[in-house]
Amino acid sequence: MFCDRCGATVQPDQRFCGRCGKEFSGAVAIVPLPNRVQEHIRLLGILWLALSALNAVAGVVMFIIGNTVFTHLPEMGAPPGMPAGLLRSLFTIIGIMILTKAALGFFAGWGLLRREPWARMLTIVLSFLALFNIPFGTALGIYSMWVLLPARAEREYEQAMSAASGI
Repeated sequence: MFCDRCGATVQPDQRFCGRCGKEFSGAVAIVPLPNRVQEHIRLLGILWLALSALNAVAGVVMFIIGNTVFTHLPEMGAPPGMPAGLLRSLFTIIGIMILTKAALGFFAGWGLLRREPWARMLTIVLSFLALFNIPFGTALGIYSMWVLLPARAEREYEQAMSAASGI
């Protein structure tokens, strides 16, 4: 049980709060501790969907540049020593990797919004990878780790899952 003035833990037979000194008259008010993960999970899911949309656009642009510009580079009057084939392959592979990261981010955001059991761990892994995506990925990675990584976050996420599924 908790004091309704300061939130300190009190015993049922306690007459005064040990922290603020408030006198209890009979019944002690029960104030549940807020579930930090549940407060932030919806915003986190939406932000992962938004970052993934930006990554998807960047991946498509890289893929298009790799397969159009570098394919026709010799026709555009490029110097003969220009490695067009290497650049085409490099841009295509980078574009595919960014699109894969975007797909995983969409999957994580969707899972967070639906409170899926696997979404927390996928989001934590993607958060570490997003730290290198300056500035938006870094900010979202730090925010995701702040919400999902603490020791009690797993228990709070499981409570949010059970509340969402109606168990």
